[in-house]
Amino acid sequence: MLKSSNPTRPTTIDELLDPRLVAKISQLDLSSRKIFAGKLKGERRSKKRGESVEFADHRPYSVGDDLRHIDWNIFGRLDRLFMKMFLEEEDLSLHIVIDASASGDCGEPHKFFYMQRVAMALSYIGLVNLNRVAVTALGTRDPAVAPLGEQGIAGAIRDLRGRRRVQDVGRFLCSLSPEGSTDFGRAAKRIAMMRRGKGIMIVLSDFFMKEGYETGLRLLAGRGYDLFALQVLSPQEVEPEIAGDLRLIDIEDQDHAEVTISAPLLKKYKQNLSAYCEDLRTFCARREITALTVRTDTPIETLILDYMRKRGVLR
Repeated sequence: MLKSSNPTRPTTIDELLDPRLVAKISQLDLSSRKIFAGKLKGERRSKKRGESVEFADHRPYSVGDDLRHIDWNIFGRLDRLFMKMFLEEEDLSLHIVIDASASGDCGEPHKFFYMQRVAMALSYIGLVNLNRVAVTALGTRDPAVAPLGEQGIAGAIRDLRGRRRVQDVGRFLCSLSPEGSTDFGRAAKRIAMMRRGKGIMIVLSDFFMKEGYETGLRLLAGRGYDLFALQVLSPQEVEPEIAGDLRLIDIEDQDHAEVTISAPLLKKYKQNLSAYCEDLRTFCARREITALTVRTDTPIETLILDYMRKRGVLR
């Protein structure tokens, strides 16, 4: 895949999240195949019985129970003590991991810009529903962006909640640019060690990693997180439009190869790419990780309103 000669570099949140898209996603909320308990009471219903305002069920009275929760109407009819139980509202965290390595600096529509827009839209959905949101960028660390010191992590913003933090996410995403390489396994280990609570994690990447994606995904899938792997590819990666004698250079590690592009070679490339994507989906399915491959010419609203809702990430 050829590096973009004129890549899209957003500078404002409006370039990432236009009003038309906001109107379509404002009624969405995060969803999960699992029920999680958050540290704070929030906007998430759980199966845990608590003391919120929504009635759930009754249970027999036990010595030591709070007398304020006895249902006296039932006592008047049956002359037996029953406790009222309620659904407790709990928060759900959203952690977005975006691959900011140089392999995203290609394609038309631009691959990294597409990932930025998806990350912004998902963050918006999480924040307006009062979920706890974090965004971590994988790539070469830039001290001006993120003085963290974590190897393989270009920057991070954490523990955000509420609509007023939407601008913070927008500024962070606009500060990123795809460059260098990342060690996905090391970065995933750091993320797994630093994360707090439980919730949904969405990884945005092409997953073209020479060291492999397996170790990193295993680490991220542990500790109860509901993991979603979104593989983002450009149309030119799926259907290359190149021919002739070329000297190809890896934009991440500068490795190179001289090749002659022919019809049989392109056919073999497409077969290998299809097999690679299928291996990723199979690997994820065996570990209860939801996986989806999407092209950058897929409208963002289609990805969010159709594909991600069908897979249970949003509702």
